[in-house]
Amino acid sequence: MSSSNSVSLSTSSSESMGSERSRSRQVDEEGTSSGGMVSGIPMETGVSGDMVSLKRVSAIDRVCHGQEGATEKFFYMYMCHFSQVHVRLPLDDFTMGVLSALNVAHTQLHPNSWAYLQAFHILCQSLYLEPSPYAFLYFYDTRPRQPTTWFSLISRPSISRLDAFSQSFKHFKDGYFKVVVKEEGKPYFLNADGSTKFPFSWTGTPSRYKDMGTDELSAGDKEVVEILMKFVDKLPTKGLVRVYNSVHPIIDIEGHMAQSGKKNLALFQSLRKEMAAKAKAAGKTVIPNLQELVVEVHVHGGTKRKAELPPHTGKGNDVKKVRAVLLGAGISRSTS
Repeated sequence: MSSSNSVSLSTSSSESMGSERSRSRQVDEEGTSSGGMVSGIPMETGVSGDMVSLKRVSAIDRVCHGQEGATEKFFYMYMCHFSQVHVRLPLDDFTMGVLSALNVAHTQLHPNSWAYLQAFHILCQSLYLEPSPYAFLYFYDTRPRQPTTWFSLISRPSISRLDAFSQSFKHFKDGYFKVVVKEEGKPYFLNADGSTKFPFSWTGTPSRYKDMGTDELSAGDKEVVEILMKFVDKLPTKGLVRVYNSVHPIIDIEGHMAQSGKKNLALFQSLRKEMAAKAKAAGKTVIPNLQELVVEVHVHGGTKRKAELPPHTGKGNDVKKVRAVLLGAGISRSTS
């Protein structure tokens, strides 16, 4: 069953959250739920467009606004979440768990920190490890600021295994939309009591983490941390994030590992072999298959192709480029 959904890109001449000059542009497009796409946004395999709808924002909507008076459960997302760090819907338990542990909304976490989260996620999958929020947060500190603003993860010196993410997100604030949770999507995003699995709106009390010790971790989390700590050289965050856009993920991961150091590559290959054997011996039925296409982008006419994202977006053209990639060049021209 296909459903009609709408995506809104809110553009502003100012990067300020409080700018009243923001304009919203709505793009209507037929959803393609059978193929895992809704209005050009990558969806997990088997996800129906009946789970969420992507809706336009009004001229006065801001990502930091609350949901007073709202009749629907929704949260905001930036376009860069899809175009540059390859977040997919519905969010998985690991991702929602990190947001919950940090007590921040989706748009409250800075895109650079999203890159760390995504890189950690796919690294764990490639090594047959179960990513968990606290194993991830072990490698970072947080420093909540007042007044509330975008929230960032701070790599712990000598502890963090991922290198600094250097991608520019200069204009990330210019493109955003609402993700409205529909009836079929409630089990994915809501708890049994109706509460949300992570903050849907910005919070004034993000969690503070400082020098987390291994004694604070569960046995499973300790295993993940101990395995990742075996890597001596920093791992390539940007390279791992790009793997979400790869047809041959493992080959590309190994290529990025080789660029960051021969020791990393050799260790990755040996650990992957070792962990695969352990997973098989333990009778695990869910084994990550990274050889499948990770991200697909809808192209007008009902076809799909591997996403070909601009390698260096920025300098005021981010939103137009994102439109062209995610929604098709025709959409970009019609809304310019």
